Amino acid sequence: MALHRLRAQLMKFRIMQTNALRGLLYEFGVVLPQGHTALLKALPDTLAALDTQLPAMLLDSLREQWARVQQMQVEIDVIERRLAAVLRETPQCQQIAEIPGVGLLTATAAVATMGEASSFKSGREFAAWAGLVPRQRGTGGHVRQLGLSKRGDVYLRTLLMHGARSIVIRHRNVPWIAALLARRPYNVAVAAVANKLARTIWAVLAKGKPYDPTAFSAAA
Repeated sequence: MALHRLRAQLMKFRIMQTNALRGLLYEFGVVLPQGHTALLKALPDTLAALDTQLPAMLLDSLREQWARVQQMQVEIDVIERRLAAVLRETPQCQQIAEIPGVGLLTATAAVATMGEASSFKSGREFAAWAGLVPRQRGTGGHVRQLGLSKRGDVYLRTLLMHGARSIVIRHRNVPWIAALLARRPYNVAVAAVANKLARTIWAVLAKGKPYDPTAFSAAA
């Protein structure tokens, strides 16, 4: 997980740096495109176009800021290559990477965070440990379900929620997802899919069986 934490910190710093660049250039009427990839393409030409419009000292500082952003991206890319090597060398990571919504980051983070899958009695227990089950409050014999408990590892839970969101967006017309969206608000449906992802990850790792698409496609 140390590599994941380092990557997360670098991503945070990169976003801070790019937001600072956006804010500074906006003061001069320059609106940069959204998204890091679009920014990578647009910023060099933008700075070149401002060569005669801004003071040389300010332009130098902006270029230095941009160089720091690029260096952080290089470091992020190196970490992701190392994580990819972990994925290639770890059968458990490869197994759960077959699950929809589980990519490089989620697969390596789940295996590193979970440790031995057998330490959890069930997929529900693992999902609860990850903070992907509703909190409950009972008064007068009535039990109310509240929002997610948000216990456990915040980073892993965030990755599972991102993966679940991508599944819902890309496959919202698949019958079981469409039915889930029809009876639950969008964010609740995403949380339910994230819970299902966590339980599926546990089942694959604890039982040592390949991912079963038919089981995952069953109603949540």
